Amino acid sequence: MAINVAEITSILKREIAGFEQRLQVNEVGTVIEVGDGIARIYGLRNAMAGELLDFENGTMGQVFNLEEDSIGAVIFGNYLSIKEGDVVKSTGRLLEVPVGDGVIGRVVNPLGQALDGGPAVQSNQTRKMDIVAPGIAERQPVKEPLQTGIKAIDSMIPIGRGQRELIIGDRKTGKTAIALDTIINQKGQGVKCFYVAVGQKESSVAQVVDVLKAHGAMEFTTVVVAGAADPAPLQYIAPYAGCAMAEYFMWKGEATLCVYDDLSKQAAAYRQLSLLLRRPPGREAYPGDVFYLHSRLLERAVKLSSDKGGGSLTALPIIETQEGEVSAYIPTNVISITDGQIYLEPDLFFAGVRPAINVGISVSRVGGNAQTKAMKKIAGSLRLDLAAYRELEAFAQLGTELDKATQSQLDRGARLVELLKQPQYRPFPIEKEVIVIYAGTQGFLDDVPINRIGEFQTGLLAYVDSSAASVAQELGQKKELTAELENQLKKALSDFKSRVWKK
Repeated sequence: MAINVAEITSILKREIAGFEQRLQVNEVGTVIEVGDGIARIYGLRNAMAGELLDFENGTMGQVFNLEEDSIGAVIFGNYLSIKEGDVVKSTGRLLEVPVGDGVIGRVVNPLGQALDGGPAVQSNQTRKMDIVAPGIAERQPVKEPLQTGIKAIDSMIPIGRGQRELIIGDRKTGKTAIALDTIINQKGQGVKCFYVAVGQKESSVAQVVDVLKAHGAMEFTTVVVAGAADPAPLQYIAPYAGCAMAEYFMWKGEATLCVYDDLSKQAAAYRQLSLLLRRPPGREAYPGDVFYLHSRLLERAVKLSSDKGGGSLTALPIIETQEGEVSAYIPTNVISITDGQIYLEPDLFFAGVRPAINVGISVSRVGGNAQTKAMKKIAGSLRLDLAAYRELEAFAQLGTELDKATQSQLDRGARLVELLKQPQYRPFPIEKEVIVIYAGTQGFLDDVPINRIGEFQTGLLAYVDSSAASVAQELGQKKELTAELENQLKKALSDFKSRVWKK
């Protein structure tokens, strides 16, 4: 076999010419202590605060404390497989999460890894989890409604796109139900929804996903899960991950909705990390920067200016109170950050008023700006009627003789409370909310027995659909109650009561 020297020489020359020496220089450190989701590392002298770290077993971590002779880091993943003496590399990167259409309709963990048994999340784009919120110049006032489909909220505590509205109450008072109804009501509205479950049981999260699937809402929703069994670092970053995923669509000019369920568990996880890393404890053993933990998250809710695309991120944080203690540390912190709160009262819930919204304490600081003209026109008298009813209710319990005007005010209030009751996962379109509330505030229900209010409402809406569809259609399109439309609505209500309704 003849050897072709010229050919071999040319190949060698080509290989030598193309040879490029690539040196990868990494700063490495050593784990000197590990446990409970945190690690102390020696040797990473140039590490930056918040920098991403790569542990020997492939787990990621983040620099939390910069100390004189070591650094304190949190571990995102299984810390049990990390041991003393393991090598840690600095990456020079900040914490990122995959974003884009690939995450929509999926159940993921805060690092963007799939938890729904499907294929890996397909995304070639990432966003930093912790960023500075847009400034005032990049924002515009909140004036576009985000309909929840819940009569009591859309009429009295309206939420606008770009607002931060707190849902607060004791456990098992229907906080998650309000958030889910709001997500389900976004069907066909072009709003991308992100539900962040922090510190919840996996069975509870599975139920939420099943409900969203059953109502066709999973098509536009991402569920980010850091369950009760997950390490505290994952529970701490979960809301930021959901927010970063939503911001991708917001900056594209789309409307998004983020539900953080719930932030009291995130604060507890952050307290655990801070105490383990020996940060000084403050009130209720929370670290001094626990306010900043939530403010830097919720300040990212925004309605962007038209120059920036006009996208919006609406935040619905949830806070769980203990025995109705609204003045506790974390609840007062979040109340002061948000643009209003929906307070759910256990007494109302157990009395069968659901959603159990306490209209007295609940407020929206955006107010009528986030309502359609039709709803704004009819809702003012509703709030006043209910407030008067709550005030007079105490007198009525004393069994004193009441004059006719006071008795009629009480009767109307009781009927309005009944009218605002709503079954779970049954959001109302805005035009039907307006028709029902108009009937209540204009006295059409005053002679209807309280135990038949629900029956009256169902019959009325069925009658409108069949015999006065043009009224509902015009209300839905114009979202304004003109004098002509109001006359048509009054006629439809009168016709229903005289012809169809059986007393």
